[in-house]
Amino acid sequence: MELRDAALREALLTEIAITGRKVRTVFDRLMRARGMTLPRARLMLHLAKHQAVNQTELAAVLELEHPTLVRLLDGLERQGLIRRSAVPGDRRAKQVMLTAEAMPQLREVEQVVATLRAALLDGIGADELAVTSAVLDRILRNVEACGGGGTGAAPKEEP
Repeated sequence: MELRDAALREALLTEIAITGRKVRTVFDRLMRARGMTLPRARLMLHLAKHQAVNQTELAAVLELEHPTLVRLLDGLERQGLIRRSAVPGDRRAKQVMLTAEAMPQLREVEQVVATLRAALLDGIGADELAVTSAVLDRILRNVEACGGGGTGAAPKEEP
């Protein structure tokens, strides 16, 4: 691999990491201004998209330790925003779903996401988005192949 290629690869992964952190920071700030936390907003968005989800999957998707997730769910349940129910065939497992009472907050989160998405992607054309999406999807598959949620295989080369 030539020097220019190595520098581009290093710069790209650095930019991805920095961009991810900054997007998260902006989203968190926008949610906190509305009295919500980032994990709460992410949880609501995930439940809205996937309906009933078990707690183990939620912990993995939200990248939260199980006790942290349980505290988050306890608070949402006390507010009537989620409902937990036993999973058929596994009385220890719980499925989580949004309630009708959660819909106004969910709509607010979705509006923030739509506004932020429009601002972040302003001036980026469909062709650029398609290429970027394909590249990021490939990087994600490689991350998973290196043990980031995948098989745990060793990386083929340094990033």
